[in-house]
Amino acid sequence: MDNKNNEIAVKVSNVKKMYRLGQIGGGTLQADLQSWWARLRHKEDPNTKIDDNSRLYGQTFMALNGIDLTIYKGEAVGIIGRNGAGKSTLLKLLSRVTAPTDGEIDIYGRIASMLEVGTGFNREMTGRENVYMNGAILGMTRSEISAKMDKIIEFSEIGEFIDTPVKRYSSGMYVKLAFSVAAHLDAEIMIMDEVLAVGDVVFQKKCLDKMREAANRDGRTVLYVSHNMNTIRSLCERCIVLDKGKIVFDGEVDKAIETYLGGREEFSPFCDLTKIERPKTVALKNRDVDFLSIQVLNRTENRVEQGEPFRFLIRMFVHKKPENAMLRFIIYYRDGTVAGASFSDKTFVCIPDNELEITAELPTKNLAPGVYRVDMVAFSSDAFGNRRLLDRVDSAFSFDVVKKEDDTLLWNHAKWGNAQFDDTVITMAQVPSASESAEDVQTL
Repeated sequence: MDNKNNEIAVKVSNVKKMYRLGQIGGGTLQADLQSWWARLRHKEDPNTKIDDNSRLYGQTFMALNGIDLTIYKGEAVGIIGRNGAGKSTLLKLLSRVTAPTDGEIDIYGRIASMLEVGTGFNREMTGRENVYMNGAILGMTRSEISAKMDKIIEFSEIGEFIDTPVKRYSSGMYVKLAFSVAAHLDAEIMIMDEVLAVGDVVFQKKCLDKMREAANRDGRTVLYVSHNMNTIRSLCERCIVLDKGKIVFDGEVDKAIETYLGGREEFSPFCDLTKIERPKTVALKNRDVDFLSIQVLNRTENRVEQGEPFRFLIRMFVHKKPENAMLRFIIYYRDGTVAGASFSDKTFVCIPDNELEITAELPTKNLAPGVYRVDMVAFSSDAFGNRRLLDRVDSAFSFDVVKKEDDTLLWNHAKWGNAQFDDTVITMAQVPSASESAEDVQTL
């Protein structure tokens, strides 16, 4: 892919990281003795199984298995993958917290990393003393650190506690100071794990803005691991997908997210809702209403053209008659971003000990093209407006909104979100200047 800067910041060549699972476990006493005797003589374990598709090699686990990666200066690179894919292990190798079992890692510049809450802090030292210690590790002089101290304290929002030992800090205070140190000290490469999830929402946004500024304005390299696809989209211009210790994709963010989420989704026009586990907020017994199934009614099944309503049949079983029963549909984009909610336009009549069928339509006029999933909720409300949950099924069904044939605009979810509004939603009128008369004003 094209790079705005050809200077290399990080180069990883065939890097592997192996961990030992234990000293026994060959399956038989003979195998364990063979493995023990081989280790004693520093020979290869005769019981080691070689399998390129597995991360288990005898009594070892390959956390990373042949990583080749080049990151350029000024890039903001996201790293995503399922739990256990090797993301944190890769960041620890790049931060030199641990060494690779095999392969080479070349770093061109100083690294400031934030891997876990409290990493790099001495708990007995104050926040201020830890700032000086971190700066010294990066090779900065005391006067250089002092010149940045006020900005670090201001950004961290913990000025009242900067001279308090960090062992008394909350996890949120740890994160605020750790990020502020990493962002303001003179390091060319910032490595951030998903510890920002500990901080409050306002501070998370502040951190993302700072990382974006570091990459775009200051030309620093940012490596960011997160399960939040929104932050990956808003910060990164390139994304790497790890799976089972290997890189399975390296390229555009949206394509990386699609790879991570499993490519194109397989849709079913019928879904048996009785087999879907309910969330903890739903009573497992004595429910007034049970969702039974969903049947898609569109001719094109689960794929609809933008603007075409998504029609489906809901089957329910009524145990007891609830008052003022209604439905709510919560619509999510496939990466988990909430796109909106839709309520039924009327209550439905419930007859105890009977099945009930309801035909419903979800409008798609303002949904941008893409795959959406829907949580379905049944609830009742009393005369005072108090609501009671009857039944709920998360990810009850999904559907794909495709753009109209005459629509040439390729929608950018990263920049424009998941809702697409008509041009007529925004109206403008020219305000007359002092020299203009009211008759001269024209609506734009």
